[in-house]
Amino acid sequence: MTGRLTCGVHHVGLTVPDLDEARAFFCDVLGFDVVGGAPDYPAVFVSDGDALITLWRAEDPSTARAFDRRANIGLHHLSLAVADEDALAAAWRKVSTHPGVTVDVAPQPTRPGSTTRHFLVFIPGGIRLEFATARK
Repeated sequence: MTGRLTCGVHHVGLTVPDLDEARAFFCDVLGFDVVGGAPDYPAVFVSDGDALITLWRAEDPSTARAFDRRANIGLHHLSLAVADEDALAAAWRKVSTHPGVTVDVAPQPTRPGSTTRHFLVFIPGGIRLEFATARK
């Protein structure tokens, strides 16, 4: 036994202003599948086969405040792994041109000298999402 009490991330829950728009982004753009939901909440659960993301609609989207990653405590961003440079380039082409996406950081190394490359965007609804080549 290592003393660790956990063995990875079970799922990530994101509150979004428009559930249909968020589901469409994850499923239609990224290729995730809907794997469940809670219509009374309302929520949709999506997965790429490895990551499970729960998308929860804000109770009142018209009064919900956007998260400020520099001022608030909470999820700074969600980072999704891609297999390699080719997959990162394909994700960049598809994601960066999607309506409602704002580019935060164009493809580049995560830090000087790193072999890991990434890019960051704000997806429709304002969630900050990173795509990074898988760690080796």
